[in-house]
Amino acid sequence: MWLESAQETAGDELELNWRGFLLEQINSKEGPDWKVWEQPDDYEFRGMWALRAGEAAKAQGPDVFRKFHMALLRARHEERVNVGDREVLMEIAARVGLDLEKFRADMEDQATKDKVAQDHIEAVESFGVFGTPTFVFPNGAAAFVKLLKPPEARASRALELLAEMMEDHIYIGEVKRPQPPWPKGAFTAGS
Repeated sequence: MWLESAQETAGDELELNWRGFLLEQINSKEGPDWKVWEQPDDYEFRGMWALRAGEAAKAQGPDVFRKFHMALLRARHEERVNVGDREVLMEIAARVGLDLEKFRADMEDQATKDKVAQDHIEAVESFGVFGTPTFVFPNGAAAFVKLLKPPEARASRALELLAEMMEDHIYIGEVKRPQPPWPKGAFTAGS
């Protein structure tokens, strides 16, 4: 959610194009022929419905998508609700003012499921994505980043530095902090 703060600060300079990626597929123990997007709609998905909901929200415009997406992330990561539950997704959609009839129809449309699958396949085949968040830049550079939420006052600058490193310094293959002590001091550093 710190990207919301960074985006508010950066304004038009930061354009995010959120795409679907199914951790459920990458982490599957079902074997290479099993595809989460080939499962029936009554399968107990962990992430598919949330990603389909995101696509359904996109169909109602970028501003309402952004509101929905941030509410979805808060629900998942702060409120710890099950965003795999379609009724929870409907509640989030109602909270941010989506057209609920259109939202449900779009979310349940097979074309939306196909779009999520297409995004996932492209991420893996074109960019080697294996986790989230992975940033992909216009020059084709891609990088996965694991981090804690930076202090709000530093969110924009943190993103700026990360983006420069990930896009322009492609020779940097991996930066990883020893564990422990990471995140020792991370919650007080630079705040």
